[in-house]
Amino acid sequence: MSNSSGQRIPVNRYGLTEVYSPPDAKPNVDVIFIHGLNGDPHNTWTTEVSKVFWPSQLLPPVLEDEKARVLVYGYDANVTSFTDGVSKDKIHNHAETLVADVYSNRKLRKAGERPIIWVTHSLGGLVVKRALIHSSEIRGVRTEHLRSVFVSTYGILFLGTPHHGSDIAQWGNRLEWICSVVLPKKIVDTEPQLVDALKSNNETLQNIDRQFAQLMTRFHIYFFHEGKPTNLKGTLRFIVDETSASPTAPDVERAVIQADHSNMCKFENDSAPGFERVVEGIQRYAEEAPATIAQRWDAEKKERSTVIQAEAAELYSSRASQSPAGHGLTASAASVKAIPQSDSSSTFGGSSLGRQHKALPPAEGQASFDENWILEDVTNDKSMA
Repeated sequence: MSNSSGQRIPVNRYGLTEVYSPPDAKPNVDVIFIHGLNGDPHNTWTTEVSKVFWPSQLLPPVLEDEKARVLVYGYDANVTSFTDGVSKDKIHNHAETLVADVYSNRKLRKAGERPIIWVTHSLGGLVVKRALIHSSEIRGVRTEHLRSVFVSTYGILFLGTPHHGSDIAQWGNRLEWICSVVLPKKIVDTEPQLVDALKSNNETLQNIDRQFAQLMTRFHIYFFHEGKPTNLKGTLRFIVDETSASPTAPDVERAVIQADHSNMCKFENDSAPGFERVVEGIQRYAEEAPATIAQRWDAEKKERSTVIQAEAAELYSSRASQSPAGHGLTASAASVKAIPQSDSSSTFGGSSLGRQHKALPPAEGQASFDENWILEDVTNDKSMA
């Protein structure tokens, strides 16, 4: 495969591969592609005959003004990787790994607050939804950095993702049809237990849908459904029909791509069915995202500041109440001091007593600290006695 300039780029089977980055400018946004069941970070997005890999060959010229970096992500997407096995939520494992990989890639490039736009196909959309649920729930002091994936996400384009079914049985049917399309016939025929395992996991998949519904209003969402049926053993069938792939929801976009389930994510040229709709959505999100995500990071930092100040106030009050009479110490003086801080990290959530924090802007009526100082519990510091 090659990028927009014709240079061949190897794609890693697992993890993130950068397939395009603006040659003469710092990227403003990351566009990340996630494949689905039995998919591949290269083949899922590549046309079968002409071998056009559109994330690197067709997309970058359109995003020239937006200065977007384009990445594809690969993971173990065989049937067993989407089942619970003995009692293990493997979709959650995929989600955790995805969040960690995306954070690490961006942190090493000092781009942890750069906006993210996701492009997903089929069950890859469920992995992204589970990843955002996971990232949004993180509040631990030692893991809060992983929350950056949730904070930085601006928009998601879902291509043929099964979002919900009318009932459990319908979910099972859709998953079986997806298996029939993406798996070799000999596996479907000789190892039906794998298909059955995926079907039995439909309750977990539905739970993902319910949890993600609580986050949807935060993101720009674009649903795409297949416009052509797939031939399944002589029967023409929509693998993920419009009702499931493009559910009606407030303030979301919906569109059809005139291709079957497997080919709706492959574009041979800029006149291929659905190309302009998909790429226009990516371009618009890439243009709008920087300003919005910058505001969200400001809000995130203010929330972290509020938490730190509340914990500091609690510490002041606790230590002041324990101070011997006659010391004449105020709560704040008895409990904390400011010391230089060169690390730009901050903490959010969990108890912070006895730990160091970056001193963020104080709330009204509280002592002011320089932004390059941290707070340290020094109740037992003899210099304060």
